[in-house]
Amino acid sequence: MSAPGVLSFTQQSWEKVLAKVKRALVYLDAACAESLHWGCGSTRLLEAVGGPECHLREFEPAAVGGGAKQPKAVFVLSCLLKGRTVETLRDIICRSHFQYCVVVTAVNHAVHLTANHVPAAAAAELEGQQPVFEQLEEKLCEWMGNMNYTAEVLHVPLLLAPVAPHLALTPAFASLFPLLPQDVHLLNSARPDKRRLGSLSEVDATALTPELFLQIRCLVSGLSSLCEHFGVREECFAVGSLSRIIAADLANYAPAKNRRKTATGRASVVFVDRTLDLTGATGHHGDNLVEKIISVLPQLPGHTNDVMVNMVELTALQNEEKSQSMVAPGCLAQPKDAAAKALWEALLSTKHKEAVMEVRRHLVEAASRENLPIKMSMGRVTPGQLLSYIHLFKNNLKALVSHCGLLQLGLATVQTLKHPQTAKWDNFLAFERLLLQSIGESAMSVVLNQLLPMMKPLNQRTDNDYSPEELLVLLIYIYSVGGEFTVDKDLGEAEEKVKKALAQVFCEESELSPLLQKITGCDSSIKLTFHKSKIAVDELFTSLRDIAGARNLMKQFKSVYVPGNHTHQASYKPLLRQVVEEIFNPEKPDPVDIEHMSSGLTDLLKTGFSMFMKVSRPHPSDHPLLILFVVGGVTVSEAKMIKDLVPSLKPGTQVIVLSTRLLKPFNIPELLFATDRLHPDLGF
Repeated sequence: MSAPGVLSFTQQSWEKVLAKVKRALVYLDAACAESLHWGCGSTRLLEAVGGPECHLREFEPAAVGGGAKQPKAVFVLSCLLKGRTVETLRDIICRSHFQYCVVVTAVNHAVHLTANHVPAAAAAELEGQQPVFEQLEEKLCEWMGNMNYTAEVLHVPLLLAPVAPHLALTPAFASLFPLLPQDVHLLNSARPDKRRLGSLSEVDATALTPELFLQIRCLVSGLSSLCEHFGVREECFAVGSLSRIIAADLANYAPAKNRRKTATGRASVVFVDRTLDLTGATGHHGDNLVEKIISVLPQLPGHTNDVMVNMVELTALQNEEKSQSMVAPGCLAQPKDAAAKALWEALLSTKHKEAVMEVRRHLVEAASRENLPIKMSMGRVTPGQLLSYIHLFKNNLKALVSHCGLLQLGLATVQTLKHPQTAKWDNFLAFERLLLQSIGESAMSVVLNQLLPMMKPLNQRTDNDYSPEELLVLLIYIYSVGGEFTVDKDLGEAEEKVKKALAQVFCEESELSPLLQKITGCDSSIKLTFHKSKIAVDELFTSLRDIAGARNLMKQFKSVYVPGNHTHQASYKPLLRQVVEEIFNPEKPDPVDIEHMSSGLTDLLKTGFSMFMKVSRPHPSDHPLLILFVVGGVTVSEAKMIKDLVPSLKPGTQVIVLSTRLLKPFNIPELLFATDRLHPDLGF
């Protein structure tokens, strides 16, 4: 099926925005900036604005307003136009001289009605009308100081950051993460005794906090627009409790129901909870260069999915820390550079060794085309060799500008290969393999005892030892891959020893990282007593137990662990692989854990009749397009695995992987121990 892709969806959406920005001051929030960054590049926006000056500003309360010679503003926002967001709009406009304001929101007007508590029946009667947007347009004129000035509020679905043709992310929902059993207790605290929830399986949309429900509805609004772009009537499926709520909301979203009546194509959208398999997200078995790059290089400020590449090597400055802050960083996203984009997509789809050779090939070919004095060398690719090729471009401005995207990816590769954390990657991998063998042969208590000698306080650690954050990653890996286990006296004792050791490690840190501050509730190490640290670690282990039991509600996908035998070592089988293999099982049995979400009476009748008549129930392999949405993040290796696996199981099927963010191992503790999972900040 030659369906339109995630890139065309993003670019078409941005073209609607770019049509409005000529000679305007443009204010963007972080999520929209990230969508632009991957979809079109900021240069495309600057071209559309025109003029010699840079007219891009971050949308924030302290943002500088427009001067007397700046009469036009365009605000591009990923969120609902409500509360603090509207206050920030008002403050910026009131301190400016605007006569023409355009506000673009990525959230559909129908969701604004929901956010303003308009009942569904009343909202249905308003079809074609946009009272919330019209009221804001009046307010904008009021704030500009003249009701005859021009104000426009419109919805454009700026949902995605397209990383590759097969992979796109949703920056505005980077914090969205599936619920854990402990969240059920928090939800129950706001419910009367008679309506208390027994487990995650009982949680539906009505049980969620208003903020989390609206966050899901905003996501559903964007996904419905994506399906409209594809021209498909989608069937929604889910694996996991939060996925079930999102899939049900998309299936029953009123604007989507109207859209499906005229759609000619068909697609399956399968949502999967990340928490069902955190092994893949915390493990180091992904033999992929990009995974290592995003794990070791510093994050690009304001972004969740790109990194900073130090570009000082291409200048005459010394490569020192102060020089790095003087030169703008490079990055991985190169949407406007065809050669760099081709290399990027090759890096996403190849193993580490081939990827490094591909970087060398691209650099050699670029240098040859520019007639630079290149010295060929065969054999193993080294960081020094790659750097020598990159240095050839240093004093040739024309060549440097022509191949700037390629040089950024080349430097990202060099800096990753030389990074001390990359050497540690293999240590992690070796220990994870050892753990896999131990889990099959020993009790959980023995596995935890193997971790004890590695828990060293700061004054005893060398560069090869594990930091507190790295120990958390290993613990999450152990509890996720091990799954449900029997709690006995030995395990209780082993856990207690690990808890004490970990609490001591936390206490002896000279400085608490942002993650440790979040976990312990202390903003400095001086305030962290052993007692406080131990309470925090006890809570942390409650989360680890939740992770171990995450697949308890599954009937088929109960394990990601494959025990060893006399011919094969024990191994990890990703849950996403199991889901895809089950979707395309040639015998096509009714999926046990892949739940179909009905979108109305017809679907319910089909499901009911299928119990006693030969009526085929919807199956996720029925359609030529499969959209797999991982709620809580996906790794580069997982996306590659799905892209390669689907055509091998059912040739001709197009697959697109969507997720809330691109994951590296350290993201998981941050997401898992976030305190605002049930109360996301929606800007109001």
